[in-house]
Amino acid sequence: MAAKSIRIEAPIPGKQAVGIEVPNEESEVVHIRDILQTDEFKEHKSKLAFALGKDVSGDAIVTDIAKMPHVLIAGATGSGKSVCINTLIASIIYKAKPSEAKLVMIDPKIVELSVYNGIPHLLIPVVTDPKKAAGALAWAVQEMENRYTMFASKGVRDLKGYNEVIEKEDNFGKLPHIVIIVDELADLMMVAKGDVEDAICRLAQKARAAGMHLVIATQRPSVDVVTGLIKANIPSRIAF
Repeated sequence: MAAKSIRIEAPIPGKQAVGIEVPNEESEVVHIRDILQTDEFKEHKSKLAFALGKDVSGDAIVTDIAKMPHVLIAGATGSGKSVCINTLIASIIYKAKPSEAKLVMIDPKIVELSVYNGIPHLLIPVVTDPKKAAGALAWAVQEMENRYTMFASKGVRDLKGYNEVIEKEDNFGKLPHIVIIVDELADLMMVAKGDVEDAICRLAQKARAAGMHLVIATQRPSVDVVTGLIKANIPSRIAF
């Protein structure tokens, strides 16, 4: 085959076969439209479906943020973190109505997420001041606690159960999913490490059932940025 290098996978996960991976001479660019137009994405039941890319066989990979339920994205400058975040945001906007999913965006880099200012899915304007970001995360913690109080009043355990009860009663007052996106955690940790770490840990531990999910990106996944507590409570990771 005259390949420079091959990779042998023995066995292929889920199959009784040995795989030999031969690299393509030319890399194929995967466009987001290619994934958004697939049946896997269109027919996905979750409003938080996320077009992740394609696997080695060329099949679309669509995952559910609600099942992750929080994700840490790490990689060097220019490796594709922000492209991944933009894909995630576009997937949610494409799939969910503003009444079904809301976004809180924290962008200390200022220029990366500011293009989304004004979209109906935003709960608040994009936060660019690291000091205000700690306040936004504190608000998210309070919203989580408020939601659990509301769940208890209806005798339900999670967002899905609460919305089902509300739909039977009057169909008004249904709660949306909330996805909190932080584009550079290191900048926040330098300004207000204690407050930010505490808020992220509380959200990572308890926010899933409240329908709230964290998406955190950083260039430096070192212990001073992604502390042991944060790492222990964010099970899903994407590396570039």
